[in-house]
Amino acid sequence: MDKVDLKKEFKHLYGAKARPEIVDVPELNFLMVDGKGAPEGTEFQQAMQLLYGAAYTIKFDLKKAKVGPEYSVMALEGLWWASKGEVYEIGERQDWVWTVMILQPGHIKLEHLEAAKLKIMKKDPSLDVSKLRLDTFQEGRCVQMLHVGPYSTEPATVKVMHVFMERNGLKQRGKHHEIYLSDPKRTVLSKLKTILRHPVE
Repeated sequence: MDKVDLKKEFKHLYGAKARPEIVDVPELNFLMVDGKGAPEGTEFQQAMQLLYGAAYTIKFDLKKAKVGPEYSVMALEGLWWASKGEVYEIGERQDWVWTVMILQPGHIKLEHLEAAKLKIMKKDPSLDVSKLRLDTFQEGRCVQMLHVGPYSTEPATVKVMHVFMERNGLKQRGKHHEIYLSDPKRTVLSKLKTILRHPVE
């Protein structure tokens, strides 16, 4: 069976450098769950269960049925903004609104998600599978940078990105985007790697 390597195909989007750079993000296919509140909250934790449950169920169902190329489940991503506006304030955790998502190969369709929902619902009826969706997302022109360290120190990296934007005549638009390259449960905080991405115009 053929294999598709999304990390290799989109290396410029998932292999960010520790300095600001401009990238053009095409329309991509994602599994998504929307919610509100801090990451340690129940809603966010359930969103993780739904998202990873769907991602791995679809992957192994298609592999078993020999449908489409094999692929690896991609990194978790999150769009973050504030309920009082689009400006993301890292200190106002109760006001955070988010969309968590995982990139999917182009051959993943709604029918595959619907089949996965039935399995998830059967395994854990307490999870609200209606929150799961498969959608396209296109950010267009963005500035991104690799942040190394705990999430709490992200503002310093964001400041570097904003200085870069100003020097290049760019203005931030859209939502704060994070791509989690490290597992916080298995990685020392000082070595966590997170890509920060801001759409610009």
